[in-house]
Amino acid sequence: MQYRLLADATAVVHFLFVAYVVVGGFIAWRWPRTIWLHILAVAWGFSTVLFGFECPLTDLENWSRHRAGEAGLPSTGFIDHYITGVLYPRSALELVRVLVAVAVIVSWAGLAWRSRRRADTVGIE
Repeated sequence: MQYRLLADATAVVHFLFVAYVVVGGFIAWRWPRTIWLHILAVAWGFSTVLFGFECPLTDLENWSRHRAGEAGLPSTGFIDHYITGVLYPRSALELVRVLVAVAVIVSWAGLAWRSRRRADTVGIE
């Protein structure tokens, strides 16, 4: 029972991490200091997709599920198992990846614009 709860909690944390990669830059509009955490999250998230790095959350979920007597995630990983084909069709994978990259770029550009505007406003006073 405890391992099943750990596996489920790990999956929830993993979903939150993926969501943060997508929208964390917009969160930084409100709390600008969080941009550094978002940069790290994006670097890690994109590297797991682009370079195939192993994600420790996937490993923890697999370990927990096996200890609970359940099947682990497929070798294709968390996103392929829980998100691709569930939240959007598999045929849209490349489009979704581009849209995620665009969301990150727009959020960072917006943060830079807001920061510059704020600095200009402070300089006027």
